[in-house]
Amino acid sequence: MSSGVCRRVLQSAGSPPAASAGSWSWSWSMSSCCRHRPGLRSEPRRGLSASGRGTMNVFNREMKKRQKNWAASLQDGHQYDYLRNEVGSRVADRVYDIARTFPLALDIGGGKSHIAEHLSKDFVERLFLTDVSENSLKRRRASEIPTHGVLADEEFLPFKENTFDLVVSSLSLHWINDLPGALRQIHQVLKPDGVFIGAMVGGETLYELRCSLQLAETEREGGFSPHVSPYTAVTDLGNLLGQAGFTMLTVDIDEVQVHYPGITEVMADLQGMGESNCAWNRRAMLHRDTILAAAAIYKEMYASEDGSIPATFDILYMIGWKPHESQARPARRGSANVSFGDLSKISQPTDTNKS
Repeated sequence: MSSGVCRRVLQSAGSPPAASAGSWSWSWSMSSCCRHRPGLRSEPRRGLSASGRGTMNVFNREMKKRQKNWAASLQDGHQYDYLRNEVGSRVADRVYDIARTFPLALDIGGGKSHIAEHLSKDFVERLFLTDVSENSLKRRRASEIPTHGVLADEEFLPFKENTFDLVVSSLSLHWINDLPGALRQIHQVLKPDGVFIGAMVGGETLYELRCSLQLAETEREGGFSPHVSPYTAVTDLGNLLGQAGFTMLTVDIDEVQVHYPGITEVMADLQGMGESNCAWNRRAMLHRDTILAAAAIYKEMYASEDGSIPATFDILYMIGWKPHESQARPARRGSANVSFGDLSKISQPTDTNKS
């Protein structure tokens, strides 16, 4: 399943995005598995502790704060919000699927209110919106829901236990070092029978860019270093939500493919989104020859018939509920009154003509 969503104008390769000739388009499709290109070595995915113990330190959170502040300060920053707007609307759709009104909600890493602008006060009466970027909070969009901005790190929520009826998050959790700990905090601030609805980048996101840079750097410099941050696999999310205490879990994945004129536009838009790599082991600079080689490899391996190149984003969606006595529970073990051995007899016809 795929559908065109919108179109935007970008300048040709070699200059920053602006209104000019050339265009990109994007499409959505559903996917339940990750792809691995044969012959290409993928960077290791983000490791997760099975027990949730021990805080990882993968990302430089101070650098991510600077990146997001810089992106939010751009005069034309709205033109980089296309992905956040679309994912925010899909998170809002999942809120609408729940037939209840939420008196108090929390949006973690909400930025410019990419979820709130799609919500109605008939479903959410009051909203707290947090972000690590002060500039993003200052530029949040108007909403019919009364909204209170709070400058706070997603890894340290400054709220009391059992405060919110609903917690949402869109495209923010993939930059958190201690994801299991963050999920436990979300569970803690929810009221019993409260629900968490989140979306994060994961899976094989930007595999085209990653593979092109790896091949180019290996060819030109004799080795490669990571230029795309590690991501969480969809198969890990269910376990993480369960370990955090959530029940009635739902996890699914959308594949978003955006088409750009060239690799320069891909990297420029990532920077404009505030999505540049901030991993501690990143390499700060790329040689010009390496970038040119990566651009050629990207075109050769992934270019579409019209000459554009795709950038793939795997968006992981998750829904989890904080337990409450009113929620449906599985039957007690051993309480069944029908044997599996008797199931085959159910479909056997009964002979009513026998005397």
